[in-house]
Amino acid sequence: MSDPEIEDLVGDVSPSFEHVLSCVFGVRDHESRTYLVLLDHPGSTVAELASTLDRDRSNVNRSLSTLREKGLVERRRRLLDSGGYVYQYTAIPIAEAKTRLHDALDEWVEGVHAAIDGFNPHADTDELE
Repeated sequence: MSDPEIEDLVGDVSPSFEHVLSCVFGVRDHESRTYLVLLDHPGSTVAELASTLDRDRSNVNRSLSTLREKGLVERRRRLLDSGGYVYQYTAIPIAEAKTRLHDALDEWVEGVHAAIDGFNPHADTDELE
């Protein structure tokens, strides 16, 4: 299955928030679910998320890497009393994600409008005349 893209939203009159998140940020649906679970479980470790999501730790780790690259999840290192450390992950606030979604969609719509306005079906023939 290919990654959802913003163009996948066209024609979907009532997309789910999860699907919008996937399409606009170019992440897979399971990565969107990981973000949504982190909203309810801030400060989770990979092991805790893997248990909550019922997914393999390596898959959760890859999802978190993608979400961090997209700026949807933050990682913090916590030192353990026994020595060593563990990473804890927190989703950016939903209000910030919504703002970023609106901004990305507005930018895409502007690009579509520019493509429509700039379309000239006779551009190639004008050059020949």
